[in-house]
Amino acid sequence: MKEYLTTERIDPAKRLVVERTKDFGEIYEVFDRSDAATQSDRCIQCGDPFCLNKCPLHNYIPQWLKSVAEKDLEFAFKLSNEPSPFPEVMGRVCPHDRLCEGDCTLNDGHGAITIGSIETHITEEGFKAGYKPEFPGITTNKSVAVIGSGPAGLSAATYLLRSGIAVTMYERSDRAGGLLTYGIPNFKLDKKIVERRVKLLVEAGLKLVLNCEVGKSITFEEIADSHDAMFIGVGATKAKRASLAGEQAHNVYDAMEYLTAMQRKNFKLPYDKKFDFRDLNVVVIGGGDTAMDCLRTAKREEARSVNCLYRRDALNMPGSKKEYKNAMEEGVDFTFNASPKEIILNEASHAVAVKIIKTNLGAKDESGRQRMEEVKGSETRVNADVVIMSLGFDPEVPSFLAENGIETNSWGGIVINEETYETTTSGIYSGGDCFRGADLVVTAALDGREAARSIAKSLLK
Repeated sequence: MKEYLTTERIDPAKRLVVERTKDFGEIYEVFDRSDAATQSDRCIQCGDPFCLNKCPLHNYIPQWLKSVAEKDLEFAFKLSNEPSPFPEVMGRVCPHDRLCEGDCTLNDGHGAITIGSIETHITEEGFKAGYKPEFPGITTNKSVAVIGSGPAGLSAATYLLRSGIAVTMYERSDRAGGLLTYGIPNFKLDKKIVERRVKLLVEAGLKLVLNCEVGKSITFEEIADSHDAMFIGVGATKAKRASLAGEQAHNVYDAMEYLTAMQRKNFKLPYDKKFDFRDLNVVVIGGGDTAMDCLRTAKREEARSVNCLYRRDALNMPGSKKEYKNAMEEGVDFTFNASPKEIILNEASHAVAVKIIKTNLGAKDESGRQRMEEVKGSETRVNADVVIMSLGFDPEVPSFLAENGIETNSWGGIVINEETYETTTSGIYSGGDCFRGADLVVTAALDGREAARSIAKSLLK
């Protein structure tokens, strides 16, 4: 170990821009065993590893780096899959620069270990070698219902099945995965990766019920009566808006409805053709990873121009640095320090431009973030054929929550005991974005894991 003095950090190879913008294939190649071992060998094996502590799942990062460096793939696979329900997903979609890699000791002068890419390598190479996560089979007479098959639901199902508890998962869509399937584009996460994990859970005993919306296809009471406990992981899918004049125009769309339509197109399923943006000028309002997904998708759909409006500067964007860099490489235009004030409509109530005002960043507020100050008299407009709003999401609040004594807070988040993940109704648990608000895949996975452990402890005592 400690080869950081003679070996530089390298990132996995990326497909050339001219190639990758022609399709939705993943842009990063997976490390081969040699590169993964060489990069892992740079780890200095800190006594108090910041990377592990910064990871919400507390993955055994130094330990599996050591195993990869020593070319013990089987042990690395077991270590990686123990605290994480789907490490090959995390390796692809986590904002590593803000989590494990951001706190790597070598990040100060030597370049952080490429933790995310090595995490992806471990599971992909492990699957190729025939390794699989271990499940005992259904060994108890207990069963749990999981509502929602997104990251939180899949994580909960994983750890319940590892406890030998039967799980039935109810998903309103036609495919499992939630955000992983219909919210994250293929160029970041190939859907075969998600399908493989779901298949492993089904082989382990998961009963998956698709096209089943609780409250419509089946009643909440029916589910509750046929299971010993329940986990609710319905995510946060209600798009936030900016309350701008003109934002109700028919060609102003929410980010997730656009991404979902394009994923349906990639699946060769019926989709609304209004989302075909070829030869159109597309403007996306927002600066997070979902905004980057919309921008990069529009480029692949051959939009005439793709422009991101963000009210602060590049350093203050909330999304991952690598996603911003990838968008820049792929030809996306960015207009920073531009605060949208109005969607300009024509006589037919069709959006034709976004009125913006320039901003400056001033003194820091109580949170430590610089205040945004508008520059008087600096209004201008950005022409647009299509406007996509990517300003975050709030939880939807299904009627079955209140009807069954499950409390929500002022913004619709499900109220839980944060130690046990139990809601205000006994035997019903929750986690993920419907509890936190729109957050990371890794925090949803954490909630699902910890809720499952709490459920197992309650049922098997």
